[in-house]
Amino acid sequence: MPKKPFDPVVRIGLTVLLGGFTLIAGGMFLSRPDRTIPPFSIGGQEGTVVAVHVPAWTSDPDIETLIRRFRKVGLTDHDFRSMKVHPTTPDDPATLYREVGLYVFSDPQWTQPETLRRYLTARVLAATGNRLGAEEETFRQEFERSVRGGFIYSQGDTKGWLGPIPDPSIPEQRQNIQILFDDGL
Repeated sequence: MPKKPFDPVVRIGLTVLLGGFTLIAGGMFLSRPDRTIPPFSIGGQEGTVVAVHVPAWTSDPDIETLIRRFRKVGLTDHDFRSMKVHPTTPDDPATLYREVGLYVFSDPQWTQPETLRRYLTARVLAATGNRLGAEEETFRQEFERSVRGGFIYSQGDTKGWLGPIPDPSIPEQRQNIQILFDDGL
């Protein structure tokens, strides 16, 4: 007994159904997140300094991979928009990212814009020789110790590390940090 051909309405319905599944699958494939780096989000950003949050379960090798990805972006196209960072020097359209400083945290409280602003204010005051109150000095030290890694980009030169923010008054060899790369900073 020969098979009856599908009704034209059924053919159209099946085409729409299969086409819809194909479009959805293709879209999901093309918009999938990058699994070669750990998930991260940008917390606060003040000028050239950016606080990055990673989940608490993120390992040091995963943070190293993230920092190395930032380095790759900085050395290749100098455009950190693909890494969710807003332009740090928007006044110069030719080079939107002359300088970028990233601090990676696993505790989201340290990535809040107000917290980052408070730290940067305390850091500037301490650097200019002003004496900080005990509470602000403790806050600054806790902020620096809470960093799990960092990255600095300055006009093509990069530096990346694992561990807290390096103290410039102490040799890096005596600090609890691991320098991943230092291209001239």
